[in-house]
Amino acid sequence: MRHLVIIIPAFNEEKGIGSILDGMPKAIESISEIDVIVINDGSTDNTEKIAREKGAEVITHPYNMGLGISFRRGLERALEKGADIIANIDADGQFDPQDIPGLVFPIIKGEAEVVTASRFKSADHSPEMSKTKVLGNKLMSLIISKIVRKKFHDVSCGFRAYSRDAALRMNLFGKFTYTQETFIDLASKNISIIEIPVKVRGEREFGESKIASNLFKYGFNTLRIILSAFRDYKPLRLMFFVSLFFILIGTLSGSFFLVHYIRTGAFKPHTWAGFLSFSSFILAIFMLIAGIFMEMFSRMRMNQEQLLYLARKEHYEKLKAK
Repeated sequence: MRHLVIIIPAFNEEKGIGSILDGMPKAIESISEIDVIVINDGSTDNTEKIAREKGAEVITHPYNMGLGISFRRGLERALEKGADIIANIDADGQFDPQDIPGLVFPIIKGEAEVVTASRFKSADHSPEMSKTKVLGNKLMSLIISKIVRKKFHDVSCGFRAYSRDAALRMNLFGKFTYTQETFIDLASKNISIIEIPVKVRGEREFGESKIASNLFKYGFNTLRIILSAFRDYKPLRLMFFVSLFFILIGTLSGSFFLVHYIRTGAFKPHTWAGFLSFSSFILAIFMLIAGIFMEMFSRMRMNQEQLLYLARKEHYEKLKAK
């Protein structure tokens, strides 16, 4: 029998948090204990009050610190409580808490370490969303799939379940969000991740998304987190692509410069093209060299993360034994 802890990051969700908590499953096969933790991320409304009245444990931040930090704090508290499985669900009402058993069963059966709900894996479950949001989600999924070299259909969904071991191995840094970074982090450590189609509400029942209300801001912050994770775990691949960019610039400008010289027999007035070509090829070489050194540091990082995992495991096992 296992201990399930459900974490719910929430920021000004007084209109929906009550129904989410009321809908939590009371019993799940092979689960002996279910706890619910709400991470109140600096809400200025009655989110904390309602969550406590509904019987949830509440962790309150003094101000809004971001979804990424709230998620990490929820993981830490769940591990402190001795969770064997950790489920995460958003507080905006887009997901049905009664679908949580479907997320945890593959972990219980040993079929995966991480199970994520997918809004786009099955056409029958596709939510009603604006074309811009659908396109943005598909683009993010394409980028992450290319990085981790495994096809995923929905990397932005916040409805997931994690085994204890997967939670112990996670090492995340993003403040704005965590959803895409999690894929890169865990896939790079060969943690098995599967998607399960889940029918969700495409738009919030109350208010607007705190994360995706401004799509340009969301895209910028998310891409920044993705690039940082890509740099940390796949630096040689990243620098290879950067190097290819400079090689392309160098080839185009060099070709232009060469054709001009063949036609006119003179370098001027396009000597700039020669300098640009030469500089671009030099930068391409530097990028590749930098990538090689960054790859060495990445391997050192992976060794350090393994040590961190073992230290965390020992620490939380002692807490669990108390």
